[in-house]
Parts: sequence; C-alpha cells; structure tokens
Amino acid sequence: MNLLGRLAAVVGLTLAVAAAAPAQAADVNFITDFGFNGRHAYFYVAREKGYYKEAGLNVTFLRGQGSADAIKKVAAGLATIGFADAGSLVLARGNDGVPVKLVSIVYARPPQAIFAVKGAGIATPKDLEGKTIADTASSSVRLLFPAFAKAAGIDATKVKWVVAEGSALPSLLANGRVDAIGQFSVGEPLIAAAIAPKQAVRIAYKDAGLDFYGNGLIASEETIAQHPDLVRAFVRATIRGMKDAFANPAEAAAIMAKYQKELAPSIIEGETKLVSELATVPGQPLGRINAKSIAGTIDVISANFTLKSPVQPAQLYAPGFVE
Repeated sequence: MNLLGRLAAVVGLTLAVAAAAPAQAADVNFITDFGFNGRHAYFYVAREKGYYKEAGLNVTFLRGQGSADAIKKVAAGLATIGFADAGSLVLARGNDGVPVKLVSIVYARPPQAIFAVKGAGIATPKDLEGKTIADTASSSVRLLFPAFAKAAGIDATKVKWVVAEGSALPSLLANGRVDAIGQFSVGEPLIAAAIAPKQAVRIAYKDAGLDFYGNGLIASEETIAQHPDLVRAFVRATIRGMKDAFANPAEAAAIMAKYQKELAPSIIEGETKLVSELATVPGQPLGRINAKSIAGTIDVISANFTLKSPVQPAQLYAPGFVE
C-alpha cells in the first residue's frame, strides 16, 4: 500500500472510531423546590432507569430551599434546571425582572390546600369561617387564601391566621392547638402519619374551581436560547420518569428510598399518587403548558400581590419543550 493509501486507511479508521464513540454527556445541575421529598420521586425514577443518561445528560440533584431560592440559583447559573412554583416565578419576574421561564408544568392544578382533623368541625370551605389556621409567613396557601375564599363563596375576614414554622404544623394540628393548617396537597401523607390514628380532611383550592399553575420545570432565558436541545432532553427524560412513577408509585417509592433512606416508602408512594392527581389533565399531554392557565396564574398573583411591573404570558414560559 502506498503512502496515500496508508493515510486514507488511518483517516478512515479515526473517523470510524470517532463515529462509534459516544458523545460526551452534558452536565446538568438540577435543583428542587425544597429538600428531597416523596413528591420528587419521578426525578429519581428518570435517573435510576437511565432516562437522563440516554438523553445525553449527567444530572446532579441539588437540595433547594424554596421556590424563590431555586429561581435565583437558576438565574445565576448555579443550577441548570430547577423545579419551582409558577406563582413565585410571577413575583420574581414582576418585582426583580429575573430572566427565568417555565419550560414544562408538573402541578397543572393548584396544589394549595388546608388540612383539618376529621370530626373536628371542618368538612367544607364554609366551616373555615371562625376558625384558626396555622401556616408559615410566606406560604402561598395563606397568601392566596383570599382568591380561594372568593371562589368558594366564604368570608376570608372571618378566618384567623397564625404564623408557625413549617416543621411544627403537623404537631399543631395533631395536638388541637389550631383548627387547621396550610399545606400543599402532596404533603397529605406526612400529615396523615403525624396525626394518626386521627384522619385528615383536605380542602383543596383546586376544588373551588381556581385555574392557576403550581410547580414546574424552569430554566434561564440564556440556557433556553443557547442550549434548547439540552432543555428539551431534560424535559423529555423527566416526563418519562413521571409516566413510570404514576403508573407504578410503589416502584417509584422503592427507587427513591434507596437514595433518601430517611423517607418511608409508604410516604413516597402516597405523595407520588398525589402528584399524579395534580399533573394529569384529561386531553392534555403530560407536562404541556397551557397558555390559558398561564394567564390565569398571572391574574391570580397580580390580584393578590403587589408587582412593580406587570407580567406578560410570554415572559413566564417558553413553549415547545414538551413533545
């Protein structure tokens, strides 16, 4: 073989090896809204089953300290993708101009709820009048209560709110020190365990007909513009994890419990079922953002909070990332 032939063979072999070699996985730092809880099980399913890896992603989970924290870290580039409350994103946009958008929704229905003890005189929204409810100072359950009260046809001024630490809420309810507590509906399994053998009563904001979003996946405008394929891949892999987790919550619980040993599998399973309840909308693809619900979210937040600047739907979400 002459020199040109040998060179051609070497080049051909090099190209063949390069073609066969897997592309280097992209590093993704994903931050939760708050801690690692059973409601996050589908992210662990997506990682355990290799869905992120198949999508070309090397995902690291970061423990969030609230939706506002997740939004700030995504905006600053300290996290690539986040999981945060849509209402908190409206506030971040309207008051601080934070360049972050929703790319997929998870809690497609309002997650806010009020919990009481069965048999203690609270069974309907009207029963909340004259009662005392405990919640954290910045809880969206408390801050959006006027919107719920209006939708449910009750007098919000007849309800007394007291501020308490989040970790103390279940015990306050169990001990009868308050009539009810505010909590996301996905937290019901934890509350039920804390007040057992008593039973919990859930009064959910979504049941009053309110139409606004809860938590979803977020990314910075810079990441959306410069790395749309990465964002799309993360959303696709996560939705695969959601579908598996919703179809088999017990399996999802077993998977997450391997990583978060302090969580009881029964609690993880229960929270996963409740996430499915919030995420599944008949006739709508899982994760797909609906423009009408985005507008409803902005309307609810604008009516109950002070915004320095009005927020437009186009500022809140980026379409096209859910297949």
